[in-house]
Amino acid sequence: MCGIIGYVGDKEAAPILLESLKKLEYRGYDSFGFATLYEGNICVHKDVGRISEHKNLNLPGKIGISHSRWATHGGVTKENSHPHMDCKNQIVVVHNGIVENYQELKKELLGRGHKFRSQTDTEVIAHLIEEDLGSGFEAAVKKALSRIEGRYALVVMEKGSDELIAVRRGSPLIIGAGEHENFVASDIPAFLERTRNVMYLDDNEMAVLTRTGVRFCNIQTGEETKKRIIRIEWDAEQAKKGDYPHFMLKEIMEQKETIMRAINQDEREIQNIADEINKAFGTFFVGCGTAGKVCLAGEYIFSKVAKKHVNFVVGSEFPNYHHFLKPRTLMITISQSGETADVLEAVEVAKKEGVKVISLVNVMGSTLDRVSDHTFLINAGPEKAVASTKATTAQLALVTLLAYASAGKLEEGKRLLMETASAVNDMLNPRYEAHIKKLAEKLKDEPNIYIIGRSLNFPIALESAIKIQEVSRIHAEGFAGGELKHGPLALIHNGTPCIALIANDEVKKDVISNAMEAKARGAYIIGISPESNEIFDYWIKVPDAGNASPIVNIIPVQILAYHLGVLKGLDPDYCVNLAKSVTVK
Repeated sequence: MCGIIGYVGDKEAAPILLESLKKLEYRGYDSFGFATLYEGNICVHKDVGRISEHKNLNLPGKIGISHSRWATHGGVTKENSHPHMDCKNQIVVVHNGIVENYQELKKELLGRGHKFRSQTDTEVIAHLIEEDLGSGFEAAVKKALSRIEGRYALVVMEKGSDELIAVRRGSPLIIGAGEHENFVASDIPAFLERTRNVMYLDDNEMAVLTRTGVRFCNIQTGEETKKRIIRIEWDAEQAKKGDYPHFMLKEIMEQKETIMRAINQDEREIQNIADEINKAFGTFFVGCGTAGKVCLAGEYIFSKVAKKHVNFVVGSEFPNYHHFLKPRTLMITISQSGETADVLEAVEVAKKEGVKVISLVNVMGSTLDRVSDHTFLINAGPEKAVASTKATTAQLALVTLLAYASAGKLEEGKRLLMETASAVNDMLNPRYEAHIKKLAEKLKDEPNIYIIGRSLNFPIALESAIKIQEVSRIHAEGFAGGELKHGPLALIHNGTPCIALIANDEVKKDVISNAMEAKARGAYIIGISPESNEIFDYWIKVPDAGNASPIVNIIPVQILAYHLGVLKGLDPDYCVNLAKSVTVK
């Protein structure tokens, strides 16, 4: 959600900022802006729409900041776009997050004669810094932030200064250390082509960037801190589309490799996490959105494979469960980005009660990685499309592997998942994709799509609905098959598309029976299953993957959602009103 990139070095800043911000388009945004410093003056350019439509940026200077905005306070306008400035145009600010007490602060500042140009919460930060500039740039930033409530990532530039100041509390900021140049960004792909050396800001830390170096300190104590430089090893090419028309399709096709990478890890580490689950006094799986559906699938997988009860709680609701937490409780969080605000808040609640936190995360060095007691990387590589695909199946693979390890059947689980990865490799071919595209051509003008599943595939029905909603903007809902007759059948009429997710398991006949109930009321039945059935109006074959059926059953829906979006003239990489990393509550 929102993108930040700042640059200070010996090259012209504007071209670097423009290309770097384009690399953060996947985060979701509706407007953008740039500011550079040249001969003591601040030069600003703002706009709404797509950054990718801008070929050139005529702003001089070798120091600058930029931002892609996802509107929270104020409409989508140039005035509300970042950067924001103070009354005297001395301070310019870009900001991710929410200033929770901005209304009180704005009222106070207006009372002292400040003039506001936008409806954003961010602008109050610039005015607060302005008030104390007499004490020095760094001191003024620290004092302003002492007044602010909420989570933020902030980069500030001052007229006449050769420094950038970056501060974070709860939202990600990463320093890129180059040669005669330094970067600060909300995500690594922004500067990966220019440097692989990174340093992560922690909460309540400030970084002061110049052309020759970076200095860190704690904004509350003033104490200087030292940072370890981490070398990013993944290839910058992984973050490019290559020959694919969209990142989403590329990432769907990469599942041939990413499932295998997820499970091909240190077996001792997998078993150690399984042992922690077995000895815990209650285990909570916590995630949001798609990762939350993976967590829910974990409830079913652990019950079926390990004969063990684990609890799923969506991240934003977890604080309501603090009464049950004990030092022997275990929390397992699942997140692609490792920056989801609701998950991080849930971790804070758990930590206060002495709970051990283990995280399955895709981004090494992310906030969740750093605050967890133990992190297990899913190794899916960079995922750029807003709608998660390869990270989802990698997460499902790891949760399945942990369930088998908890049951003392690690090798059995690994064999199952290796066979599943091989089957996915066979699935993802042009003919298979064309078969699903043909279905998308039939469904693209439908107003509603419903998905049913049971057992392991009920959470996948819910995730299928998310994919279709995100990418095609078609109203989609997932249901437990047995719930159809408790309300959802009222939504079925002649021709209503209904996708049935089916595995060769103990509930197979029940799901088919539920599909028949829908068909009897006129539904157009799409079967996703290992075997065809006479009730299917359209059949998409998937491998018989046993307890790994959630992995193979979600992939055809990912492809369907992709082609629905493309056929409707939408960009499947950028979901309307949504963002890749939800870093605000």
